[in-house]
Order: sequence, then structure tokens, then C-alpha cells
Amino acid sequence: MEKKTALFDKHVSLGAKMKPFAGFEMPVQYSGVTEEHFAVREKVGIFDVSHMGQFFVEGSSAKDLLQYVTTNNVDALEDGKAQYSCLPNGNGGIVDDLIIYKMEDEKYFVVVNASNIEKDWNHISKYNEKFGAKLTNASDEMSLIAIQGPKSTETLQKLTDTQLSDIPYYHFTVGTVAGVSDVIISNTGYTGSGGFEVYFKNESAEKIWDSLTKAGEEFGLIPCGLASRDTLRLEKGFCLYGNDIDDTTSPLEAGLGWITKFDKDFVDKEFLAKQKEEGVTRKLVGFEMQERAIPRHDYLVVDADGNEIGKVTSGTMSPMKSVGIGLAYVAKPHFKTGSEIFIQIRNKNVPAKVVKLPFV
Repeated sequence: MEKKTALFDKHVSLGAKMKPFAGFEMPVQYSGVTEEHFAVREKVGIFDVSHMGQFFVEGSSAKDLLQYVTTNNVDALEDGKAQYSCLPNGNGGIVDDLIIYKMEDEKYFVVVNASNIEKDWNHISKYNEKFGAKLTNASDEMSLIAIQGPKSTETLQKLTDTQLSDIPYYHFTVGTVAGVSDVIISNTGYTGSGGFEVYFKNESAEKIWDSLTKAGEEFGLIPCGLASRDTLRLEKGFCLYGNDIDDTTSPLEAGLGWITKFDKDFVDKEFLAKQKEEGVTRKLVGFEMQERAIPRHDYLVVDADGNEIGKVTSGTMSPMKSVGIGLAYVAKPHFKTGSEIFIQIRNKNVPAKVVKLPFV
């Protein structure tokens, strides 16, 4: 039985195409992927991403626990700052990627992927036996709406007294939105077009959604589904858990060395330090098709002689560039920028080129 977000009836009434995703009935699209994609790149769009998981980690050992189970350095956080990080699994792979928000000393808010809520909870709880922090799984009580695009600040600003221009990227504050208090207003997103994510209690979901819709009307705001969220994040080269990163991929192979800090003790530190020293044998790269073709998840990557050298993890036709783009794990030395690789599409080896991310 799929779960429903607090906005399920709203999506249905708006004619969204609903589909099961990560255990939830979620809107895949409303007016169409391309229209939604361009609305976010050029104007503003809103997404219901309430399926994401939310945990609170509190107490005198909260920081020590998070410091040990994640790769990034939690010491770098100050009140009102957020941090992208990941949970190493103890075997060099990734349990999940996540965002940690520092609310105050001894209180952190952690946002995880919908498909991994239970897995992450169990993983963190296992290590917490040693630390004894207070863990709360608030996933079922909270909703999350993302307002994304160049007009998102103007849209949201109509509904809050909080000065949004004072919140830098990857920072947040707690304020009132559309008359609803205690809303976490975060300058984050998964589209690469700027914007905010707002977290609040489920009972306020329809009120905030409707207020945002009305506030963004003059800027061309439209509701957007998961399909456009995927094409938007892929154009920016953002990893999707389950596709580009999982329990078999290391943060260093995935290009997440920048969130892997060795100046502290953490799960898999020795393994990853050794891997860093020796260098990875495969790497997640971005590539562009050199002919008109669309790469898809799990397509094989081969070299000029047809030898298998990797696998596509995400692929699509870029709405902005009108070319096929994708992410793939590719064996050394083929992962260098500019390398020619071939994607196996219906028994044909179609040429592609390794490019620097982001695509757009």
C-alpha cells in the first residue's frame, strides 16, 4: 500500500499524473515535463517533496553521532547553516546522501531520501547505541514544498516577513509563511535554478501550497512533478540515490570527495583514505551523446573496440541543450574529460564524449 502525502488530493484535483515512487503515490507530471522544466529554469515552479524523510537528532552527543556516521565535517556547521553529506555503509559504499541542518547547539535536523527512510533510521540508530543521542523520526508528520526558479524569491517573499535575500545558499531560518509559524525556510534545492525548500507540519500543507500558487501566479508559477525534477537535477549533474550512488559506490568514485573530510574520525575513514591515496579505478562522469540518441539507466558503456568499460546510471534528453546527456561509472583511463566513449543503445555503439559537469 503506497503512502500518500498531505497534498495527494490537491495533486489529483490538479490533474497530475500519479505514480508510485519510493513507497508513495507521487505526481510525476502535470502539464508536461518540458513545460515544467522550462518554468523552473526561466520562471518558478513548485514541487511537493513531502515524501523525503526528516529526523531530529538532539542532545549533548548529537554532534558526535552525526560526525561519526557522516563523511562531511559537522564542526563546520553553525546555527542556521545546512550541509550536504553522505552516510558511508561500513564497506566503502553509501547508505544514503542527506542534508544536515544545525538548528542550535545539541539540535540537528536531518533530511534523507524517501526510499531510504527506514534503512537510514536503522543505520543511524545502530551507531547511536554507543552515543545515546535523542533520535526522532518526524517523517510522517512533516511536509516539504520546494519553490524553485529565478522568480522563487519574489514568490515566497510575498508570504513571509523573513528577509529571504539575507539567507545565503545552504543556510536556513525558522519563520512564518502564509500565516503558518515554525516553518523551516531553507535556501536549498535539487534543480540548480535557485530557490527555497520549506518544511512544516502536514496540517498546513494545502494552505501553504495554495498561497504559493496564488503568490506566483504573476510570475508564471506552475506545479511540477518528479519527472521534471529528474531532468533538472541531471542537467546540473546532481546524484540521485539508487541510480548514481548506492551501497556499491564509494563517495570518491561518485565525485563526492568534496564532502569527504579526513580531519575527523568516521565510518569507513581508513578504507576511503586508502582509496584516495591509491586513486579510484572507476569514476562517475558526465557525458554528452555525439549523435541524436537518448542514454538510459543501465545501458552499457564500451570503448572504441567494444570492450565494456562501464554503465550508465542516469540519462535523458536535455531540454536546455536538446542533446542526450547522462551520468555513468567509467573505468580508468576513460573517465578523463574529453574521452570518447560509446553507449550501447539497441545493439549499436553510439559515440559520446566525457564532459565537465554541470551540463547546463
